[in-house]
Amino acid sequence: MNTAFLFSGQGSQEVGMLHNLPHDKIISDTLSEASEILKEDVLTFDTKEKLSSTRFVQLALLIYGTAFSRFLKNNGVFPDITAGHSIGSFTAALLSNALNFSDALKLVALRGKLMESAYETGYGMGVILGLSEIRVATIIKELSNEEVYIANINTHNQIAITGSISGIKAAFEMAKVIGCESTKILKVSVPSHCKLLNNVSNELFKELNNININRPSTPYVGNYTSRVILNKSQILEELYKGVCNPVLWYDSCTLMYELGTRLFIEIGPNQVLTNINNKLFPECRSISMSNTSIESTLILYKS
Repeated sequence: MNTAFLFSGQGSQEVGMLHNLPHDKIISDTLSEASEILKEDVLTFDTKEKLSSTRFVQLALLIYGTAFSRFLKNNGVFPDITAGHSIGSFTAALLSNALNFSDALKLVALRGKLMESAYETGYGMGVILGLSEIRVATIIKELSNEEVYIANINTHNQIAITGSISGIKAAFEMAKVIGCESTKILKVSVPSHCKLLNNVSNELFKELNNININRPSTPYVGNYTSRVILNKSQILEELYKGVCNPVLWYDSCTLMYELGTRLFIEIGPNQVLTNINNKLFPECRSISMSNTSIESTLILYKS
């Protein structure tokens, strides 16, 4: 039975998330290492005030995922494959040894800063539950006067949209008329994963060309292509193009399942990805470390 480590994206953050990590030396060492690299106390990143900032949210998620994955590996739980949703893709790249921690922190700090400064107000993301990608795309096509786009294809009927708040709300109203199950504004203050972030993508590309990228030592599945990434050029493309293109999460998880994954371990402060995978693959085991003990995880991992 193969095991996947999954890293959640923006929207899954929680106040106090870094303080709620397991009390363990490898965790505290990781937090100290991140603080030293960034020249900031990372334990201040998970306040309500700081988590209103895209930069701090993305850094907190990267640090959380890195610390917890090191903790799991130190306790004998190792991934056969890894993937991350949106910003989680950077944590997955780090876990696969394609990036080192210092470079990942600097890249994510830049990514968050660029995204935040590009659209300070009036933009965000939302999710429509109960409609297919085709039906959501039809709604967006009819809203040609609005800035609204498909951002994430999480399942066959859970589609995230992105753009202006007015465009998202207009899409929600149309979705309700044709019978969607529900709609929700996400805890994201920027229009991620659409062409509105092309300039951010270009700036990120420049920075990625200045760092050392290695061939992954653990199979790493990207958001942008939903394929196993094998070399430096593919990783570079994943990390810079992912910011301005939709997240193909449904395809990525299906690929991991087809490659033999039967235990999905979500490493994040919530269970967003676990809820998705429980619906996609009810015959598999999907757990979130936010509410699963290391003892239970070891039992599932070894069974």
